[in-house]
Amino acid sequence: QVQLVESGGGLVQAGGSLRLSCGASGRTFSAYAMAWFRQAPGKERELVAGISGNSRLTRHADIVKGRFAISRDNAKNTVSLQMNSLKPEDTAVYYCAADLSYTVVLTVRARYWGQGTQVTVSS
Repeated sequence: QVQLVESGGGLVQAGGSLRLSCGASGRTFSAYAMAWFRQAPGKERELVAGISGNSRLTRHADIVKGRFAISRDNAKNTVSLQMNSLKPEDTAVYYCAADLSYTVVLTVRARYWGQGTQVTVSS
């Protein structure tokens, strides 16, 4: 079982920045592709960004391209999401996900999930 714990959420003003982190425990971290999803009230979970085990592959949702960036540090068993130029519509609970498959981790069928961290962007 892989345990995922998100941190770094909070309240920020529009235009501000925030960096989310997800710490993982379990088997070799580098074997897992990782992703960030978010879910706003009344909405389905949506992919924000994903990254392969060796960081060679990344994907960012069109709505966050140029503003958000996913990265990972396999030595520290962490994956991060740098969020810049935040907008009120970015307000959501952000979830960390892990799966042995890069293609699967980009979907809501990812095997492992964290409990989420709230990000609120005020106008």
